[in-house]
Amino acid sequence: MSETLKAEIETMSFEQALAELERIVQQLESGEVELERSIEIYERGAALRAHCESKLKTAELKVEKIVRGEDGQPAAEPAGLD
Repeated sequence: MSETLKAEIETMSFEQALAELERIVQQLESGEVELERSIEIYERGAALRAHCESKLKTAELKVEKIVRGEDGQPAAEPAGLD
């Protein structure tokens, strides 16, 4: 994949990348795409999937979980890296 396309994908939001990935899956599943085009969009789909996974991992690390503090009151604590 070219650096230009890679840079384009990196600027996409999770929602944009996921929507495009869903369109690619539909195209590939239809069986109506020529072989060369199938290879191109499969490669783009793989890059989109990796981008989505990266965005999800980043979001996961930011999520806070609710725990009970020593006084029994709810408190926020950064999510673990399980």
